[in-house]
Amino acid sequence: MIESLIVCIIAGLGAGIGTGFAGLSAAAVISPMLVTFLGFDAYDAVGIALASDVLASAVSAYTYGKNKNLDLKNGLVMMVSVLLFTMIGSYIASLVPGTAMGNLSVLMTFLLGIRFILWPVMTTKDLLASKSPRLQIAESLVSGIGIGFICGFIGAGGGMMMLFVLTTILGYELKTAVGTSVFIMTFTAFTGAVSHFSIGGLPDPFAFVVCVIATLAGAQVTAKIANRSEPKTLNRMTGIVLTVLGAVMIAVKL
Repeated sequence: MIESLIVCIIAGLGAGIGTGFAGLSAAAVISPMLVTFLGFDAYDAVGIALASDVLASAVSAYTYGKNKNLDLKNGLVMMVSVLLFTMIGSYIASLVPGTAMGNLSVLMTFLLGIRFILWPVMTTKDLLASKSPRLQIAESLVSGIGIGFICGFIGAGGGMMMLFVLTTILGYELKTAVGTSVFIMTFTAFTGAVSHFSIGGLPDPFAFVVCVIATLAGAQVTAKIANRSEPKTLNRMTGIVLTVLGAVMIAVKL
């Protein structure tokens, strides 16, 4: 019981920090830790991680939105395609054994962290405003299809992929990218969790409660810090968080 408590708290706090700073999916941290250290079934671990992501992302989105760092209009457009393909991905995941694609997600988390440290995102909100509404909608829909499938199928990488797409393809500045990402992840995580529990049954209640509380606490604190930080500082903090989490997960898998 003590071991489970410690692992779930560490996993939840790590996931919450990643969510609040970088919009990272909680499943990128919680899933491999529950599987590796507590012997959870991979599918059940993903369900708990997605459920932990719901409140953490919602609180983070509220904080970013309160500081005017959330693009609600384009976020809603992307969310439609993300939600649909999250359900499709979750169903397909129930038919496929193992978590092979999770290794790619962990590696990409690490590399994305390096990217923010060495090549910070210093764009402004003017860049997004310069694009036509039609182009923004098209990019959001197409990006949402890929992101939603990844989120539902492996339960990890959705937030990380959204951050990459929003900053690199759609031209968001970092705070708005993270705010929009966690807003979308609130609904994709809820959809993914419901799908997982409907298909695989209810999760372990102890791990579920501890992970949800710890993730929420970590996200609430770091989201407030992120919104008060300068862009360059936030880039570095985001990069460090992603790099450290990626490195830890690589070590865990090895």
